[in-house]
Amino acid sequence: MRYRLACLTPLLVGDGRRLSPIDYMVWKDHVNVLDQWRIFRLLAKGPRLDGYLAQLKKSDKLDFASWGGFAQNFAGRRIPFENAACSAYWNRAVGESLHIPTFACGASGPYLPAAAIKGALRTGMVFANWRDGMLQGVLERLKSERYARRPAESVEEQALGPAGTSRMRFVSAGDSAPVSADRFKVYLLRTSTIQPRGAGFALGWKQSPRGAVDGARPEDSTPVFAEMAVPGVAFEGQWDEKTFFLQPEVRRSIRWPEGFGRDKVFEAANVYAAGLLSLQRQYASWAGMGLLDRSLDELEQRLAAAREKGSCLLQLGWGGGLTAKSAWLDASNADYREILKQFALYNRALATNLPFPKTRRIVFLNNRPATLPGWAELSVEG
Repeated sequence: MRYRLACLTPLLVGDGRRLSPIDYMVWKDHVNVLDQWRIFRLLAKGPRLDGYLAQLKKSDKLDFASWGGFAQNFAGRRIPFENAACSAYWNRAVGESLHIPTFACGASGPYLPAAAIKGALRTGMVFANWRDGMLQGVLERLKSERYARRPAESVEEQALGPAGTSRMRFVSAGDSAPVSADRFKVYLLRTSTIQPRGAGFALGWKQSPRGAVDGARPEDSTPVFAEMAVPGVAFEGQWDEKTFFLQPEVRRSIRWPEGFGRDKVFEAANVYAAGLLSLQRQYASWAGMGLLDRSLDELEQRLAAAREKGSCLLQLGWGGGLTAKSAWLDASNADYREILKQFALYNRALATNLPFPKTRRIVFLNNRPATLPGWAELSVEG
């Protein structure tokens, strides 16, 4: 059998690598990734190598006036910006904004790591199989253990079963086949935030390292650039199901429920996707982002269609934030907030008494805030 994962919104599943601003140059609305070894070999034949190395060492970005010819003649890859306006924002950007996370790529080209699919399915299964008392158990463990490294491990075991008989062992997937490098673009993203205003909320856009600007002036906020697969790209790879576990005597011995199969795994993912979309729609309403609300409406329609044909919707990869990675979605729950308070990372955000989390990474399309990253539809054939 084979799976097919079709991108519904821009998707980035990376391998931790980023393009530093001395690895590329922007020319003609493209990110031109330089073939540095080829450049070194060329410059070693003349007197310019020392000057080039000195600029690589001290500069935030390469001086186009001096080295712009490399963007034209020594680029290993040319990745277009999603919109021509991105070039202007990039020219004004500094610091971390110039470091571009890239899609996972092997010797044969860009591919989708299967771990991203299994991780998203696992989150959905834990969410759909959550039981009363599990959250309270995590809180008790955090308070009783001085250094609780994996406080929610028991929750996963209760929801899915112990490692040896986990229900996620039923399905396995391989990394996708490589796809064409021309199916990627560099997208502009900005981080939205919720700000109090009167009795309600107002939209803001985050600035680095702190603060926010008014929602009507996103161009003054800190941009983020990322190489992402464009909507419509499909990744395909091997899909296997271990039907051995479904034999009646085996199923009873490992205490799996009757009727368990791929449809149960996919339905759990769809239940989670529905909850996530509802949460994001509420956020879009608070922030007053009409285009985002329209995108969520389209995703909800795709979710309904996916349920009818036996596929599922997932949010995976980079940019989804805590909301898309947590198997618990009710951030207003007192026990959940008490758990988060045990971690200094979240204390400041919780102290504001604003909706948590109050930020989202928003993908800009045609220079307007339009959608959330990482949504895709997973189907299995054969």
